[in-house]
Amino acid sequence: MSITTAQMMAGRDPAAAKSLGRRRHRADLIVTYACYAATAIGLLFLASILATLVWRGAAALDWTVFSKEFEPTTYGDPTAPRGGLLHAIVGSLIQTAIGTAIGTPIGLLVGTYLAEYARTSPLGNAVRFVSDVLLSAPSILIGLFIYTLVVLPLGGFSGWAGSLALAIIVVPVVVRTTEDMLQLIPNTLREAVIGLGAPKWKMITLVCYKAALSGIATGVLLAVARIAGETAPLLLTSFGNNVVTGDLSNAMASLPIAIYQQANSGFPDLIEIAWAGALIVTAGVLFINVVARVLLRSRH
Repeated sequence: MSITTAQMMAGRDPAAAKSLGRRRHRADLIVTYACYAATAIGLLFLASILATLVWRGAAALDWTVFSKEFEPTTYGDPTAPRGGLLHAIVGSLIQTAIGTAIGTPIGLLVGTYLAEYARTSPLGNAVRFVSDVLLSAPSILIGLFIYTLVVLPLGGFSGWAGSLALAIIVVPVVVRTTEDMLQLIPNTLREAVIGLGAPKWKMITLVCYKAALSGIATGVLLAVARIAGETAPLLLTSFGNNVVTGDLSNAMASLPIAIYQQANSGFPDLIEIAWAGALIVTAGVLFINVVARVLLRSRH
């Protein structure tokens, strides 16, 4: 019996209508409780991960982590002075800043092109498709691409290669956010500016960018939060080292690589430092996401 037939019969028979209402109520309760259960399970796993991270990371977090480089003398010796993550923190900040500085203008311009010049054109659709594919591509493929394009021809790992890999990850995030934010601006606003005799480029830079500024800034912050924890592309590009350096032509450390290497070292003192590094990365990403949420909320 189809739903339409059942509804027609229920309209004629009060008992059938009552039975149909009970079935719908039971189905609604089942779906509601299933959603609650799924949410509780997800929150339980997330809370357990965060609790373990805070418990293990906070115990190893001290000023030494922020003030010292890696010290090989700490291998397996609990009485030796413990090394830190200064080299990894500095390397991550440098590569993240350069990657963001390279990727943000490119993503901004591409997003502007898609929103203002090529909304429905075949070329715009092709660029949008490629951007979406790049947004969901595994980051290790980007690292392999830069490894083939930059690392092998130059004969070694470098901070520049790591920064370029991070910049490629930044681009599609900024493209998508910029396009979405610009498309939210009413066309009447554009028509009013054009009607006053302003050229289109001035309308975009002085009106559209200003109206979408907080949303675009949110996209940039989300891109920074994503690349801050990337490990795979940096293993194939900047590779990492154990000293503080600003020389981008040589291998450069980063927090994700330091965490990966020290967590797999097998030495308890280095594993503790890896937990501290994981807590630093998580806290940084959480802070950036909170700022992005605040900016996005302020726009509305």
